[in-house]
Formats: sequence, C-alpha cells, structure tokens
Amino acid sequence: MNIRYRVELSQAERSKLTALLNGGKHSTRKLKRAQILLAADAGASDEDIAISVGVGGSTVYRTKRRFLVGNLEEALSEEPRPGASRKLSGKEEALLVATACSNPPEGRARWTLELLADELVRLTEHDSISRETVRRRLTENDLKPWRKDMWCIPHIDGEYVARMEDVLDLYAQVPDPKRPVVCFDESPTQLIGEVRQPIQAVPGQRERYDCEYRRNGTVNLFIFLDAHQPWRKVKVTDRRTAEDFAICMRELSDVHFPEADRIRVVLDNLSTHSPGALYQAFPPCEARRVLRRLEFHYVPKHASWLNMVEIEIGVLRGQCLDRRIATAERLVSEIAAWERQRNATRAQVKWMFTTEKARAKMGRAYPEPASTKTHPTKES
Repeated sequence: MNIRYRVELSQAERSKLTALLNGGKHSTRKLKRAQILLAADAGASDEDIAISVGVGGSTVYRTKRRFLVGNLEEALSEEPRPGASRKLSGKEEALLVATACSNPPEGRARWTLELLADELVRLTEHDSISRETVRRRLTENDLKPWRKDMWCIPHIDGEYVARMEDVLDLYAQVPDPKRPVVCFDESPTQLIGEVRQPIQAVPGQRERYDCEYRRNGTVNLFIFLDAHQPWRKVKVTDRRTAEDFAICMRELSDVHFPEADRIRVVLDNLSTHSPGALYQAFPPCEARRVLRRLEFHYVPKHASWLNMVEIEIGVLRGQCLDRRIATAERLVSEIAAWERQRNATRAQVKWMFTTEKARAKMGRAYPEPASTKTHPTKES
C-alpha cells in the first residue's frame, strides 16, 4: 500500500470529527473532508477513500497534505481559490452605475445589458466587456435599469397639508352618532364569464379553469364606510355620473343616517363629487334640503390613501371579487352576502396615522410659514 501522507489522528481530533459528522449544519465539502481524514486514520488507501466518500483522488491527496503540513482546521476549511481579477476598476464601475442611472440612448426606451456594455467600451479603453460583467456589477449595486415603478408624486403645499390634517382630525374625533364620518368612493368592476365550465377541485388536484373568458361589460361600485362604526354599504350601478353621485348622497342622508344632524363625508376630488351634482339631479329645494345635512371633506389631490374606504375596497376585492362573476345580478348577490357578513362580525378599519405622526414624518415637506422666513434688511 503506497500512502504518501500517513494520517494519524489524536483521540481529541477523532472525537471532533465524529461530532462534526453526527450533528450540526455544515457544508458538504467540510463533511467529506472529515470522512477522508477518519478513513485515512483507519488505514484505507487513497483509491478506497475516493470511492467510498465520492470524491476525486486529488481531493483526498490535498486534504491529507493540508492536515499534515498544517493542522485539522486547515484540512477542513476551504483552500483559497485564485480567481480572475475584476475587469472594471472602481472608477469604471462608478461610470457604469452613473450611465445606468442616466437617460437611455435616443430611440431606446431603456438601458439593456448589451447597450451598457457597448457604452462602457466607448467610454473606456476596454476592447470588449461582456454582458455578464455588466450584470454582476449592477447586481452588486442593486440596479436594474430595465425596470421601472410607477407612483404618484404629490405636490405638498399649504392646500395639501390643510386637507390632510382636516381628514386626519375627523378620524381622531370621538364617535358621535349625530355627526357620523362616512368615507365614500367608487370603483369600476368587470363582469367576466366562463367560456368553458371550470373543473372543481378534488383531493390531490386543484380547481382548474380555462384561460379563455368572456367579457360582459362593466359596472360601478359606490362604497360607503363609517369611519367610527362597523358599517359599510356597497351599491352596484351601471354608471357613475353626477346624477348617480347625487342619488347616493340622498340615500346616505335619508336612508342610512336619517337621525343624524350632520353627515361628514370624506371623498376625493372627482369632478362629479360636488354639491352642484345634486342640483343637476334634483329640483333646487330638494338639492338644498339634502346638502343642509351633508358636510364634504376632500382629501388632497394624489392622496387617495387618506380615504379610509380605499382599505375597505381592497378587502372587498380580496375577499369577494377575486374571481370571475358573469352577471350584474350575481355580483349584487355576492356583494350583499359579503356586506352582511362583514357588518355582522363588526369589522372595522383600524386607522393609525394621525396629525401628530404626519407632522413628525412629513415635517420637512410642510411649507415654511412666511413669518419664519428671513428677509434681507436694507443697510443704512
């Protein structure tokens, strides 16, 4: 038996390797090295060790050599691996990042890996740069220039702040049955029918439905939500015109809150959401009668998140409308069942954002009062 490096473990080393193999989370490579050392200590040949452990002969040779030349820890650890030097210097990598964050070339909607590689070749002395090099450097800097997120950037001025704090103060008030706070909004919904009947789920098989569907038009949902009480109401209509809005406001006054002295309505800035809509729908005396009991509070433009009913619309879509419903009649029935269950369980939206938190989180965005601005003084 020709063994170039003879491994002889101490009792402490054997115990350590045995414990390593019997428990704990370790890499596969480390466990195989432990098996190599124990087998070599038992007198097995390199060929037998390679076959039993499932490694190459060179791995057995290197592990035994690192143990004898160094120590047990060196034999179990990874040997440093020489790799190719980074193709891009720090300055060139910064140039890549700046280019990826700039506007794409004329005629292109966005930067791609190929475009960035070509641009870097043009800007540096490299003859070629692979797309993989570009991808790795962008990944290290958490950049994906071919992806975009859409969001609304509001202009926070005095009007924005005034409307925001007005709505937040309403939410923070003590509930008053005589002066309820009702959040209102609308949401369009498609009616979608099946072309082929879905296959119901059975044990071991999920429900299956065909990718093809039939569009049966759209309807509109008007949603009311009491900000302080566990009550909501959803009305399904064919349209969402100013007249439809006016009818909803009259129902809010006469049907849903007939005993209230004044109903404070939180709503967005849609053109139909105006007192004038009631004059378009009703005679002047009727419009005036309804409006005397309503008090409109508008959220800021581009700040629909301040309307509590937006949360309820999300719950409605997730719990009830996340499926194909073909007809308006079935939609009305399903929404009514959801509404009854939600009201019966006394579900409410727990609103946490307050005026104090708004001033703390958004204080730097608040407009600066004119009285605090410094004015230049005329030298005498």
